[in-house]
Amino acid sequence: MDLFDMKMPDQLIVWGNPLINGAWISIILVTLGIVFVLTKYKKWRWLWDEWLTTVDHKKIGIMYIVSALLMLFRGGVDALLMRIQLALPNLEFLDAQHYNEIFTTHGTVMIIFMAMPFLIGLMNVAVPLQIGARDVAFPTLNAISFWLFFAGALLFNLSFVIGGSPDAGWTNYVPLAGEELTPGIGINYYLWGLQISGIGTLATGINFLVTILKMRAPGMTLMRMPMFTWSTLITSVIIVFAFPVLTVALALLTFDRLLGAHFFTIDGGGMPMMWANLFWIWGHPEVYIVILPAFGIFSEVISTFARKRLFGYSAMVVSIVAISALSFLVWVHHFFTMGNGPWINSVFSITTMAIAIPTGVKVFNWLFTMYKGRIEFTTPMLWSLAFIPNFIIGGVTGVMLASAPADYQYHNSYFLISHFHYVLIGGTVFGCLAGLYYWWPKMFGFKINERISKWAFWVFVIGFNMTFIPMYLVGLKGMPRRIYTYREGLGWTGLNFIETVGTFVMGAGFVLLVWAIIYSIRHAKRDYESDPWNGRTLEWAIASPPPHYNFARVPRITGQDPLWRAKKKGETIFEEKTPLKPIHMPNHTGIPAVMAGFWFVAGFGFVFEWIPVGLAGILGVLLCMMWRSLTDYHDHHEVPVTELRDAAAEEIKNAGGRSARGVVNDG
Repeated sequence: MDLFDMKMPDQLIVWGNPLINGAWISIILVTLGIVFVLTKYKKWRWLWDEWLTTVDHKKIGIMYIVSALLMLFRGGVDALLMRIQLALPNLEFLDAQHYNEIFTTHGTVMIIFMAMPFLIGLMNVAVPLQIGARDVAFPTLNAISFWLFFAGALLFNLSFVIGGSPDAGWTNYVPLAGEELTPGIGINYYLWGLQISGIGTLATGINFLVTILKMRAPGMTLMRMPMFTWSTLITSVIIVFAFPVLTVALALLTFDRLLGAHFFTIDGGGMPMMWANLFWIWGHPEVYIVILPAFGIFSEVISTFARKRLFGYSAMVVSIVAISALSFLVWVHHFFTMGNGPWINSVFSITTMAIAIPTGVKVFNWLFTMYKGRIEFTTPMLWSLAFIPNFIIGGVTGVMLASAPADYQYHNSYFLISHFHYVLIGGTVFGCLAGLYYWWPKMFGFKINERISKWAFWVFVIGFNMTFIPMYLVGLKGMPRRIYTYREGLGWTGLNFIETVGTFVMGAGFVLLVWAIIYSIRHAKRDYESDPWNGRTLEWAIASPPPHYNFARVPRITGQDPLWRAKKKGETIFEEKTPLKPIHMPNHTGIPAVMAGFWFVAGFGFVFEWIPVGLAGILGVLLCMMWRSLTDYHDHHEVPVTELRDAAAEEIKNAGGRSARGVVNDG
């Protein structure tokens, strides 16, 4: 091929399908609405100064969370469309091609562009505060990480209106995803959207690994860290080891499609099975990348609202480490049905079942934490309590799938789909929502309305079980996954219809959640209380929302749950007599957003195989890196002591001198 031949695809602008036409209209109207509001209220400068150029980890966390909620809406709409198509036999709501595209984008969006950024956003909000740090180790790199995620997500989501979506499933197996069987640009969107976003995620893993290991407050030993910080640390280790595998796999398939290489084609000496191995060597640790932080969130929430110290702290730490190690030793269970020998299948059956042991340890620890506690049924606690039975259902059926002979029966059926969703929704999504409600007052200074939120919780959980319990049953009745229609008389119709109704009930729960947020933004009392939940960890010792430098004085830690201990003893974690000193903080910079813009240009060019455009984007990235290297000598400022005095006085007031409310047996 001529690498500099800028050919236009057969269909650049996707148009004609009523759903796509509606998407175009929505995109145009939303874009015009945003531009109108920013212009009318003269907020363009505010947007640039306060958000687009920020390196404040808390604001970056908020942008991650907002983006993830938008992706949850996008992925949820895809799910509704698929369920409408499968509600009854022989429907023609979607044709086969459109169904395959929606099926692919739903899985990719939900895992890569919703679950991960949501959890990374909560990490950004909470972890530096929990360890007593004033920032992350590399603030500018943190901003680059967000904007790379945003550029990758934007590029991927353009596919359904410009050029066409990927359609080979979220696992993108070759040879189906190869140039011969799937020509066109859809798969290129998958490769470059994930590649750009994945680079940002890898940088995030490095950043939080260094932050937690090197920037903890004095006295904050590893075994005194909050459990959410521990789960973030171990997740960062998994990211550092797993994401380079995805980077390599995506690059190899890009070479196959763009340059005519044959890494995955048999007739060229390649191996299609190598893609499955590389994908799942990354993909199964990825499952734990999106569940371990949720485990940390549940630990914080349950301990806080049971008014007790977390039971079996050391066992929890050991179990997280064990899960992270085993997560790299189970990937072959994803292709038990692809012809492995009995010895290989047996080994990976054992490792897969073994991972249930440390997971079970955590469940019992949460239960014992609540035992004899004075439980307060707040919305974050409700999401945490709902997680336990729903995740157990997903875990038990996962152990069933871990048996290779049984997996031959279950693997290609809706039984597996239900297991997957019970783990990822019942675990990850419930964890994201628990964390959102829990740290919302810290981010914004007020709570989300509890009455509407509890309605949203019950509607969503009921809809969730209406959707996925029937999937277990219809899977046992033999309904295979990855089909877009089915004929009458197979005994699947009633269960599929219930699943579709359940999906709409879940959608109603999401609408109620959004309404709770909007209602609270408009009507909630702005009390800006630093510690509205009577918390146990350091983030509740400072103002809500926190100042950009977090702590006027660095706290000194003498044990686990430092704020709880201080309140219980009427002491303080801040040394009042220590003189205040100016604080060194990074300046805002537009380099991360600009660099991500060039990455977007590069990705867009390579998606359409417009090599000059792609190379121009890469050149822009390199110029941004060079500019950053040459100008980093004036990338900081100092916060003067005069600005710190009021914050320091507030810290002393918040973090000591009053006994904890509702203290029960604290072990």
